[in-house]
Amino acid sequence: MSYTVGLVGKPSVGKSTFFNAATMNDVPEGAYPFTTIDPSVGEAYVRVDCAAPEFDETCTPDSGFCRDGTRFVPIRLVDVAGLIPGAHEGAGLGNQFLTDLNEADVLVHVVDFSGTTDAEGEPTEGHDPREDIDFLEHELDMWYLDILERGIERYEGAYNGQETDIEVELAEQMTAFRTNEDEIKRLIRRVDCGFEPAEWDDDDREALAREIRQATKPIVVAANKMDTPEAQANYEAIASDPDYDHLTVVPASAHAEKALKKADENGAVDYVPGDDGFEIVGDVSDEQAAGLEQIAEFAAEYGGTGVQGALETAVFDVLGAVAVFPGSAGGLGTADGKLLPDCFLLPEDATTSDFAYHIHSDLGDGLLHGVDCRAGRQVGSDHELDHRDVVELVTTN
Repeated sequence: MSYTVGLVGKPSVGKSTFFNAATMNDVPEGAYPFTTIDPSVGEAYVRVDCAAPEFDETCTPDSGFCRDGTRFVPIRLVDVAGLIPGAHEGAGLGNQFLTDLNEADVLVHVVDFSGTTDAEGEPTEGHDPREDIDFLEHELDMWYLDILERGIERYEGAYNGQETDIEVELAEQMTAFRTNEDEIKRLIRRVDCGFEPAEWDDDDREALAREIRQATKPIVVAANKMDTPEAQANYEAIASDPDYDHLTVVPASAHAEKALKKADENGAVDYVPGDDGFEIVGDVSDEQAAGLEQIAEFAAEYGGTGVQGALETAVFDVLGAVAVFPGSAGGLGTADGKLLPDCFLLPEDATTSDFAYHIHSDLGDGLLHGVDCRAGRQVGSDHELDHRDVVELVTTN
């Protein structure tokens, strides 16, 4: 699992329900603050059209699973402990929250769009979801600003003869965020504040911290509880608010997704996670039928329950990841007879060499070239891979 999605949000917004719906784990759920104390870690999935049918084959996955021609590729999902305003100053579980959060490549912020939980996670009515979106971004920006300030202090306190460029110092200070001096330099230019920190005012520093945060901890908003009229009205208002154009908001109902998966497991419905519809195939009570009808209407309106959609938006749209299958020009099978047992998620712009090293360093060290299994042609080590490529690696090892 090469990608980690951090599931974040204030208490009692349905974050643990979202986690359980995505992973079918059984972590505690409840309408009270800090149901989640320690981070829960589970295996969730993103969907990729399986390549095997194009070769008139049926895959046999070693990881994840395949259903009706859709490959479910594992990702790591971390349900981070509940967040409240002031976390960057240590409020609530703030310090633990920020530590746990740092391993995530991208964040899915679960927000109660029905407006029935306040800033502390307590029951209320008429709460504006924009406040929740704003507070998370503010907490993260202040966290980044604090670390940025430390980097500036290091730069300004350097001894004579040890002077360096500010982007080098900041990249070193913020290495935990997986950034580098080239990215920091690009972001400084975007802010247009110059490269001398002594000339930066408070607005410049906050703007730079925000740019670095958006580049290294991008956010997708899961607009949860969207199967309520209040949430739908809030969604329409926020979707048309230009202040939130920088965010992708995915309508979602974690409760609906979990209900459908349970019904599918029990044989009541035939449901493929992420689909915008399902079929009732078993005996259900009148009450269950009515509940399923409501879910069907919601899923049809919004293209699914939004749980898969939020995860896939985060991995494929925001991070730009591509899925690549290791194959063979003479067939898709491995030496032990398995067909396309693996599917790997790689960063955008990944090359054949990157793919080889991702699987194993020995493959990377001995790589001669790759073979595009669809076209039957050789590709070089620096060949840039596309989403759903099937590639044979030819190596000396």
